[in-house]
Amino acid sequence: MRTPLVRWSVLSVSLALALTSCAKGTGGGATATPSAGQFNPSATFQGSISVMGFGATDEIGSTRVDLAKKALGGADVKLIEGDLDIQQFLSSVAAGDPPDIIYANRDQIGTFASRGAIIPLTACVEGEQIDTSMYNKNALAQVTFGDEIWAIPEFNQVQIIMANGDLLKQAGLTIEDVNGSDWSKVTAAAKKLVKAPGGKLKVIGYDSKLPEFLPLWAKANGADLLSADGKTAQLNSPQVVKALEFAVGIYDEQGGFAKVKAVRDSADFFGKGNQFAKNELGAMPMEQWYVNVLNDVSPKAPLVFDTFRTPQGEPLAYSSGSSWAIPKGAKNPGAACRFAKTMTLVDSWKAAAQARLDKRKEEGKPFTGVLTGNVKADAEIEKMLTSGGATWDAGVKAFYEANEHTFSLPANPADSEFKKAWQDAVNRVLNGQDEPHAALDKAQEDAQAALDKAWAGWTKRTN
Repeated sequence: MRTPLVRWSVLSVSLALALTSCAKGTGGGATATPSAGQFNPSATFQGSISVMGFGATDEIGSTRVDLAKKALGGADVKLIEGDLDIQQFLSSVAAGDPPDIIYANRDQIGTFASRGAIIPLTACVEGEQIDTSMYNKNALAQVTFGDEIWAIPEFNQVQIIMANGDLLKQAGLTIEDVNGSDWSKVTAAAKKLVKAPGGKLKVIGYDSKLPEFLPLWAKANGADLLSADGKTAQLNSPQVVKALEFAVGIYDEQGGFAKVKAVRDSADFFGKGNQFAKNELGAMPMEQWYVNVLNDVSPKAPLVFDTFRTPQGEPLAYSSGSSWAIPKGAKNPGAACRFAKTMTLVDSWKAAAQARLDKRKEEGKPFTGVLTGNVKADAEIEKMLTSGGATWDAGVKAFYEANEHTFSLPANPADSEFKKAWQDAVNRVLNGQDEPHAALDKAQEDAQAALDKAWAGWTKRTN
């Protein structure tokens, strides 16, 4: 199980600061567009390539890196491990000494492209004969704009509902009361599940996972935060306002967000003392990778799972995840392209899944799957799953079903600024500084100004 991606709020601030301090040298002038002839699927590479932001810390990563090394035909692969250091990356581009390839969140790609920090990969895809039909369409769309592909999708993340079955039963509730299909039931469930003796919160009834999951609640209420062409912010539409009011209201019913966050932050999230194992959380939407964590560290916890559902009862998930991009000025873009291709091929994912399966068998544990940005690989991996019993099989079934019902925010050249606008708005509401409508009105102004500026700059660069 790979470490989850860096939380959005931290990323937004880091990226904004990095872009401000490194704007000189990363955004001036048009980036030279490579041709397909520069990429050859039969070429071999010598020397070394540097990979920033990725660590082969488990068998899913190490197996694919080994295959990528072989595919290069001789070049060594140097991993710069840890989450992508945006300041370091942009500084290296400005200095003309970038890594050959970076591992980045897909919602960073638009901003990197608009700053001229990465190159388009359309020629890479054509020259290396990469079959883009194998990639998740939402994942690919998130890194495609201006008629160019700017990154190669890797892992995929979706959300499902996770709940403590014992707490539900004690409160006379079922998973249907907390899966989102009836918002009034979710609010009522939160009130029934919460435990706060003497006013001190001990058990979170329901965590609506703000600020991160506003796009999910908004979409469930029929709203998109951004227009399909990525140019028009829609943050203060009545549907988004209602979604935020609802999700914040759940915290209000439990004594306020500060109390919920304090209990949330004190949990042994990745350990056997997690909130579900300790009966300190009733239910929440959460990314699917947490199923694997829970199964590994607390296999006897009383978990119940379902897909997140709209008020119409339909499954829904917000698709996000990682990707591979090639920096402007990379010394070996051909090898970088081959690396990205090999890391995301169906056969590479199958080999990695087999390594995970073998390890789980040795440990006497089930193989609960891996969600990639490759739909063909996902189908093959799903055939390899092993049963962990009814509880865990239900969790796996839920996240594979969720993966078939996803949406993502459209790619745009102001990815970071747009995200910061709506997350700052949510945080102001959570901290009691603003009411939802006023907060989203300000976010709308800030986001639209950022989009207008970024698109104008993008048009100027590409004309």
